[in-house]
Amino acid sequence: MYIGRFAPSPTGKLHLGSLFAAVASWLDARAAGGQWLIRIEDLDPPREELGASQHIIDTLAAYGLVSDQPIIFQSQRHEAYETALSTLQTTGQLFWCRCSRKQLAGLPSYPGTCFAYQSTRPDAAAKFRVDNSLSFNDRLQGPQDYPPCEPFVVRRRDKLWAYQLAVVVDDAFSGVTDVVRGIDLIDSTPMQIALQQALGLPTPTYAHLPVIVNPDGSKLSKQNLAQPISVNNKEEVLQNVLARLAIDVAQGPVEQMLKQAVLLWQPQRLRATTTQAL
Repeated sequence: MYIGRFAPSPTGKLHLGSLFAAVASWLDARAAGGQWLIRIEDLDPPREELGASQHIIDTLAAYGLVSDQPIIFQSQRHEAYETALSTLQTTGQLFWCRCSRKQLAGLPSYPGTCFAYQSTRPDAAAKFRVDNSLSFNDRLQGPQDYPPCEPFVVRRRDKLWAYQLAVVVDDAFSGVTDVVRGIDLIDSTPMQIALQQALGLPTPTYAHLPVIVNPDGSKLSKQNLAQPISVNNKEEVLQNVLARLAIDVAQGPVEQMLKQAVLLWQPQRLRATTTQAL
């Protein structure tokens, strides 16, 4: 059974770029007769905006996008990440690194300074080492081949869990079979596949969508002060989003527009497209 998901971080309110990804993932799930889930990736309290999680959930619901299962909050999943970290320690690929960004700046690759430290060290980040190249076939972007990636953090020095580990653990927990998300995350995919392999978890099918960019070419994002979308003109906004997904429907009730869009969903129209101007 197809299970897809949308997994926003509550660092700000929902904007047009996020709604674009949410609608695309929802349509893909519905067109396949599958389920669509929401997961709130609230693992970085210093960066989170008060009330953003509920605002995102409420805004998605106003646009007819409601999770088919209870919403998962990553802030409630620490034990699962601890278990995964313990498993990674048995692989010989996990090490504890005290190297600062300043120390590593300018180096062509990680010099292996801390590879020998495979037991927990105070004031150190847990990093995962990947020794082999990785390939996958993206439904929209085609075959992707990556050389061995640089060691990456799975638990930060400040004890907060890193995105790469949490997303892999939670996708497997929810039985996610298909990931539809922005192309800005495509370079995370080989890291996630490496973790899936190390943890003995299944690898979903990936489809990386174009991202919406500002007139200057920068990604439309919370960091670039993208404006929250309104629910007062949701029919117009949804029609705009669907048009960007190569779907032409007449304005009407949101539920009706989405129902028509499922019948017209052809993700191959977005194949090999990386950006869309605002």
